[in-house]
Amino acid sequence: MSFSRRSFLLGAGSGLSLLVLTACTDEPPRPTKSSTPSPTPSQTVPRPSGIERSGWSSDPFARGAQSFLAPGATPQHRDDLAKPVGGRVFFAGEATSADLAGTVLGAQQSGARAAAEVLDVVRTGEKIAVIGAGAAGAEAARALFRRGFDVVVLEARDRVGGRIDTRTPKSWPLGVELGAWRLGKVTDEPLLARLASLGIATNPLAGLLAAGIDGHAADNTVGAQALATARTWAEARLVDPSLSAALDGSGATAGAAGAAVEGLSDTGLLNASLASLAGVTGASASELSTWYGLADLPARDRMVTGGFSGLIRDSLDGVRVSLSTAVLGVSYSASAVSLKLGTGESLTVDRVVVTVPLGVLKKNAVAFDPLLPFSHRTAISALGMGSVETVWLRFDKPFWSTDAAVWSIVGSDSDITDWVNLQAVTGEPVLVGIVGGKAARRVGKLSDDELVEAVRTALAPFAQA
Repeated sequence: MSFSRRSFLLGAGSGLSLLVLTACTDEPPRPTKSSTPSPTPSQTVPRPSGIERSGWSSDPFARGAQSFLAPGATPQHRDDLAKPVGGRVFFAGEATSADLAGTVLGAQQSGARAAAEVLDVVRTGEKIAVIGAGAAGAEAARALFRRGFDVVVLEARDRVGGRIDTRTPKSWPLGVELGAWRLGKVTDEPLLARLASLGIATNPLAGLLAAGIDGHAADNTVGAQALATARTWAEARLVDPSLSAALDGSGATAGAAGAAVEGLSDTGLLNASLASLAGVTGASASELSTWYGLADLPARDRMVTGGFSGLIRDSLDGVRVSLSTAVLGVSYSASAVSLKLGTGESLTVDRVVVTVPLGVLKKNAVAFDPLLPFSHRTAISALGMGSVETVWLRFDKPFWSTDAAVWSIVGSDSDITDWVNLQAVTGEPVLVGIVGGKAARRVGKLSDDELVEAVRTALAPFAQA
């Protein structure tokens, strides 16, 4: 068994300097008759003048934000899910990308791969359906349409883009990306070049701050070392453990508790690393494979600020797209494919490219007749579907003084500990909270008012710094 090493999100290998601020956990002083009551943490942060939030975990057309490798799952499961069935049913989507899973580029490349597989067997005059108008479906449809085939894209939503979701609220000074928006300068080079050709702006995302009261510079080597220790320990096990089990079994958790960086001790820095990891993979430590779930996660050091959904619209230019058209069933034979639509109608085509998210497949929201091959069903069962949510907050003016673009709160009870300061990038007083795994699912259940109060309390250290 061979494992590829990765650069952890936080640590000496990241090339990012951290200004470490510990979260305020001291009990506030009790007022006396002659004193003025101390403000609560949330009172130190003004109410945002605007809020936009994602909801991928509860979205019936996504059932999560992205796939991940759970304990027992391997990259082979992604390859198995990607295999065509009977030359009639083809699969694409980020979950089928063994190298770039969880990324827009991975979804695009899977769509191009599925289109190439269709082109190997399709005959002149055949009709092809693509289920899903996200990055994978748009790329597959684009490739087939350009080769002159009759292509129809069936999209359950009333918009294209899938898990790319650009919003343009009237009162906001910039567009809001509620889905994919963080890219890697190196790993996403082809995608960045295409965005540039379309005039879709991207900006560097660098300068990390780990948050609270008494700011000072430090490198978070604690979390990186703990993850490396857990990975080495797991490689010697007979069964793939979860990351949380490997951290405990290897002694890495205990080691992190005894470590200190620039005065920060306990497991705060390890928890900060795990929260950032969940914001990238969508999985908490108890859900993620240690053997494969940590391998070669792409750096996210650029962000889209110019309307990501324009990429999808460009790919689908000229292609026939049917919105608000959910596909409930796929019946396939040696000669044709029949699609059962949510409108009550049916559509017969010669080939179909299925790009619905893994979460939808795991919920059996699309019924296949006959059942998919055992290898496909095994892959769907083994792979995990993760949760990543973003919260965009607009303020009339900044209440913070740091110009760091990326913040990470250490030692906080808040579920949202990772933030992007868009003022440092765009000049606008907008903060974006990123949360993944179980914490994302908890955040998703909060009302808007509950969420605003929670983030005001979480962000209080920045107002006090």
